[in-house]
Amino acid sequence: QVQLVESGGGLVQAGGSLRLACAASGSTFSRNVMGWFRQTPGREREFVAACTWSGGTTSYADSVKGRFTISRDNAKNTVYLQMNSLKPDDTAVYHCAARAGVYVSTTRGSYDYWGQGTQVTVSS
Repeated sequence: QVQLVESGGGLVQAGGSLRLACAASGSTFSRNVMGWFRQTPGREREFVAACTWSGGTTSYADSVKGRFTISRDNAKNTVYLQMNSLKPDDTAVYHCAARAGVYVSTTRGSYDYWGQGTQVTVSS
């Protein structure tokens, strides 16, 4: 079993920054790949970024490339999502996710564990 707890969401003006954190616990094998997804009402949960604990491989959605950075602190078992130059379109509930394996995945269905999510609201 893997437990994921997100934090760091909030209200920010357009152009501002936020850093989300995802504290992970449980089986390290089952959470080797960590991802961030986001969801707004009436829309499917969409991929934002992912990385591996071991190799540091990363992947980003085109909509956030150059603005968001995913990173990890192995000692703290925490994955971060640094979000800069935020836009109103980034407003969503952001969820942390985990899966086993060695390759990052952008597919929602390939992740086995999910956090409850943290709200990010970007005002114009």
